[in-house]
Amino acid sequence: MSEQKKLTEITQDTRIIRHKAPARVAHWLLVICFFITGLSGLAFFFPDFAWLTYILGTPAIARAVHPFTGIIMFIAFIIMVLTYWHHNIPEKNDIRWLKGTKQVLLGNEHAVAYNGKYNLGQKMLFWTLILAMFTLLITGLIMWRQYFSHHFSIPVIRIAILLHSASAFALFTGIMVHMYMAFWVKGSIRGMVEGWVTVRWAKKHHPKWFKEEVLPKLEKEVAENTKATQTTE
Repeated sequence: MSEQKKLTEITQDTRIIRHKAPARVAHWLLVICFFITGLSGLAFFFPDFAWLTYILGTPAIARAVHPFTGIIMFIAFIIMVLTYWHHNIPEKNDIRWLKGTKQVLLGNEHAVAYNGKYNLGQKMLFWTLILAMFTLLITGLIMWRQYFSHHFSIPVIRIAILLHSASAFALFTGIMVHMYMAFWVKGSIRGMVEGWVTVRWAKKHHPKWFKEEVLPKLEKEVAENTKATQTTE
């Protein structure tokens, strides 16, 4: 961003990178595939929602598309896992967030927690989604009639269906919570759409991340730009 290339002063409105382009592309690809796969799966599981299959044209098309969008969703998710896993390892400091859960729900997270790039709630969701996604992939392959299901016994396929349904419910619930939190914390969606947040946002919601990872880079950039300016004068 041009603003950051010429940064000579750190203000509350200074923009900082929260999510880089590859992660944002993977995220929105995952979102698209999630809705296609989730809605078609919902139609397969509950007859009352069978009409949802017509969003993709016909029930036959929906059944054919469902596993492929599921695989694309898994690949997009793995890209995000490889990008963010090291920020989602629980640490001792996260206990402060857990003890202050009531204040977090009241919108006073900044008063009781000292969060890194992600808070404990986000970390718990991250690992829950990993478990759900891997279970969905494995059981989905077992259930995939066109290619794999004939290699497995009926009892195994039935267990796969049960686990697939339970994991789909966990994934759907987790994503809904994630969406709610994204809308609740103003500025979060912009961070995933445009990639940036302000210094003010970072200090309030993820002060540990800002102080230990972001601020040193900003200060270095300011020093370099100031030096360059003085040299050219």
